[in-house]
Amino acid sequence: MSSSTASVPSSSRGAAGSLTGGAAVWANLASVYLIWGSTYLAIRVLVRTVPPLYGAGARFVVAGALMLAFLGGRSLKVNRRELLACAVIGTLLAAGGNGLVTVAEQDVPSSIAAVLIASVPLWIVVYRRVVGDRMSRAAVFGVLAGFAGVAILLLPGSSSHAPLGPSLIIVAAAASWGFGSFISPTIGLPRDGLVTTGWQMLFGGLVLMAAGAAAGEHVGTPSGESIWAWLYLVFIGSLVAYTSYTWLLRNAPIQLVSTYAYVNPVVAVILGAVILNEAISGGTLIGTAVIVASVAVIVRQRR
Repeated sequence: MSSSTASVPSSSRGAAGSLTGGAAVWANLASVYLIWGSTYLAIRVLVRTVPPLYGAGARFVVAGALMLAFLGGRSLKVNRRELLACAVIGTLLAAGGNGLVTVAEQDVPSSIAAVLIASVPLWIVVYRRVVGDRMSRAAVFGVLAGFAGVAILLLPGSSSHAPLGPSLIIVAAAASWGFGSFISPTIGLPRDGLVTTGWQMLFGGLVLMAAGAAAGEHVGTPSGESIWAWLYLVFIGSLVAYTSYTWLLRNAPIQLVSTYAYVNPVVAVILGAVILNEAISGGTLIGTAVIVASVAVIVRQRR
């Protein structure tokens, strides 16, 4: 997923900025657009023969460990409070967000999963309102319209080809990711964005693997395509895309970076239809259009 790691703080310049100027910005933005949009497809392929909790858990444990090892001494310059903060946010994002999506995609098409996860910015606005932040009329309208789009996808007879129960799990994943993103600026994470990302992935992965053991999951013999999907999620979906995103937070306007929130679901819908032959019904198109438009309104208000 990605989908929507607004919680990752900015970090020092890295490999993602090897290009210069506007070319670097657009190269890294294309990375986030295409890679995070494609992770929903990869997850759908992964869970065909790999237990979802173990598969997602191993993905984040390996990706987090590799990132922390690459950072070397930088990864150890954190105190206990910062580690606890990473554990909390990693549980909400990697485990509660991506983990629940992985579980649900056993039954939900990748395109529908991506569109439902696009509601994350709507949840953030809801949390802001709960704590008393004032909301503009446009923001309120965007939230109401966005959840109407979610309802279109979930209503019986909507032809979204997604069962209600697993779809609600993805709605819960979006709420979890939104809450993690909402509290992360005040919870005391490490200043180094890549260090924060590495520890969050590691802790979130460990939570998922513990949940897999508690659920009695058993790893059999995964297919070749599931293995390739898992490798893609580890090295491309996690390491490359996260590095691009953290670089963008430091080097590009936030209103430009935020456009990933409504580009990713469009990419996912197209890839799901072209590669996995997922049906795109009228209800799916309407729900997608409403959610993407509402997220665009929210992002513009947040500028």
